[in-house]
Amino acid sequence: MKTPLERFLKYARIETTSSEETTTTPSADCQFNLARLLVDELLELGLSDAQVDEHCYVTATLPTNVADRRTPTIGFIAHLDTSCAASGANVNPRVIEYQGGPVKLENGVVIAETEEMKTLVGDHFVVTDGTTLLGGDDKAGVAAIMAALERLTASDAPRPTIRVCFTPDEEIGNGTIFFDIEGFGADYAYTVDGGPGGEINGETFTADKAIVVARGVDVHPGEAKSTMINASRVLSRIVAALPLDRTPEETEGREPFIHLYKFEGGVSEAKAEFLLRAFDETDREKNKQILQEAVASVAETVGDAFEYKVDFVQQYLNMGYFLKETPEVLDVLEEATKRAGLEPKWVPIRGGTDGSRLTEMGLPTPNLFTGGRNFHSVMEFLDVEEHEKATETLVELAKLWSAKGPRDAVKS
Repeated sequence: MKTPLERFLKYARIETTSSEETTTTPSADCQFNLARLLVDELLELGLSDAQVDEHCYVTATLPTNVADRRTPTIGFIAHLDTSCAASGANVNPRVIEYQGGPVKLENGVVIAETEEMKTLVGDHFVVTDGTTLLGGDDKAGVAAIMAALERLTASDAPRPTIRVCFTPDEEIGNGTIFFDIEGFGADYAYTVDGGPGGEINGETFTADKAIVVARGVDVHPGEAKSTMINASRVLSRIVAALPLDRTPEETEGREPFIHLYKFEGGVSEAKAEFLLRAFDETDREKNKQILQEAVASVAETVGDAFEYKVDFVQQYLNMGYFLKETPEVLDVLEEATKRAGLEPKWVPIRGGTDGSRLTEMGLPTPNLFTGGRNFHSVMEFLDVEEHEKATETLVELAKLWSAKGPRDAVKS
């Protein structure tokens, strides 16, 4: 029987970086390499319907072994792709025993010790050589699910029907575009896409994207006085008018932010794209108001020839808005975490998961930890002992749900 660590080390070496430059799903064909491997491994475990479709969604079913009554169908979900924020090619993972203090990687990159890391002395970390990310987000989740399935198939412990899905392109916000909820057929589901051991998540940000386009007047710079309107300079002033205390680098916990993540253009036209994040509707609307007021106040000082446009696009909603309607999916997750030997900590995610959209679409899908830290970075690492606990939590989830009825029975 393979350990979660053994599986993760194998998967981490396979490049699955998603791409923001394409419009296909998957965004990069390399994701199929891991997908096809997982199908082979699922078939070896006896999940005979394992398959990967044309969009790189891997699905499979582990049937219930409870014969005398109806049980729910539970989904386990993780994503195949890794972030394009750092290289995911030629990943060279290695395992170290953490002795405390900063961790120096092979190429000189240093993982600075945090207060939290001081509590992890004696644990084992998976790290890279410092030239790539590790890919724990979310191959650690994939490995935990695969290890849990192997343990469940080898055990006589009662379990419900378990549906598995490994999705592409979560990192670019497209993980659920072709997710067939009706075909998946789960009553409840869990993404395995979180961080420190014991952290479980029933809330995410509500996410909006804002696109601000500024249009100026371009003339020869030698004859520009009182005529030229430099769109990039005006847009820079708009960015500068936004409050610094509402940026990602100045906020934490449940605090909202407005994040400038893309700026491009020239004299005649410039465009800025912002990520707007908030946990409630009041802060969400305040984010939009702040941005609109900054644009309008600067535009008033420029002149009638200046034009601008502000568009807001909803990306996903806080899954907590919907999970309050199905508290049982949260209660079972908390109990499973306890049974795995950890103290559950409900933490709102300052980001999103596939579960954000799936919950909004009608499939209640909270999130649980993997043991990973410093995602999307060459300083990423995975706590091996906590990763093992993630696998144990999934096994305990299966045991707990085997004693319950399907969702329609709960509703009635």
